[in-house]
Amino acid sequence: MRQTSWSNARRLAWGVTLGLSLTLLAACGGGAFQSRPPLDNYGPEEIYQRGEVELDRGRADDAAYYFGEIERLYPYSEWAKRGLVMQAMAYHRDGDYENARASAQRFLDFYPTDSDAAYAAYLLALSYYDQIDEIGRDQGLTFQALQALRVVIEVYPDSEYARSAILKFDLAFDHLAGKEMEIGRYYLRRNHFAAAINRFRVVVEDFQTTSHTPEALHRLVEAYLALGLPEEAQTAGAILGYNFQSTEWYEDSYALLTGRGLEPQPAGDSWLAQVYRQMVLGEWL
Repeated sequence: MRQTSWSNARRLAWGVTLGLSLTLLAACGGGAFQSRPPLDNYGPEEIYQRGEVELDRGRADDAAYYFGEIERLYPYSEWAKRGLVMQAMAYHRDGDYENARASAQRFLDFYPTDSDAAYAAYLLALSYYDQIDEIGRDQGLTFQALQALRVVIEVYPDSEYARSAILKFDLAFDHLAGKEMEIGRYYLRRNHFAAAINRFRVVVEDFQTTSHTPEALHRLVEAYLALGLPEEAQTAGAILGYNFQSTEWYEDSYALLTGRGLEPQPAGDSWLAQVYRQMVLGEWL
């Protein structure tokens, strides 16, 4: 991108002018809302530089304002394009995730093939991912984060953000499995065994690669034994023993089964038997 030349004197004057204006406004306002100086007489590069200064000062909200003003005053310019993706970054740094998403999406809509498109897509994904909180909250944001991260992984696989997106995708995926486990354990504690089994089944069938699968299989052993369904419990134990024999979950399941004179082995023709044939025997057809 061609850089517009401007003198050091003008750069200094710009900084002094804005600094003095902000100081006077702060003094008059007594710490209240501080208006920002008008920017109509300044060039796009000057405004962009001001945004960078505010970022360096840790004032991301002010930086987002300046980057956004470039788009307003100099639409469709190269500086407006640069300012838009920087605005998304500034909003994200400020924790204003909704506006970060809006700016990032606008960049992708206007400049889908630009070299910064991968970064904008990554910022869009982060604006969802960084809102994923404790497992007990609604998981809508987790699903949206997964979808946005998948875009980065699939559309920009060679970008510097793809690897980070893959790691975050795996963590978000594990987070969803954790939600299913939390609900399943809730039902299990209250002896709602059928409802608990449905949740643990989701983990075993849809989240097999997550860290929650061994516990889900063990909880299935517990629930099926409580319902008097030994064949299902044995099959769950067999899958657990084949894939996770060194875990504490297998030790607990083995103790439960053998304590009732049962062995962890496939039995019957339940959905777990099908999982066993697929996971252990490789019979996918």
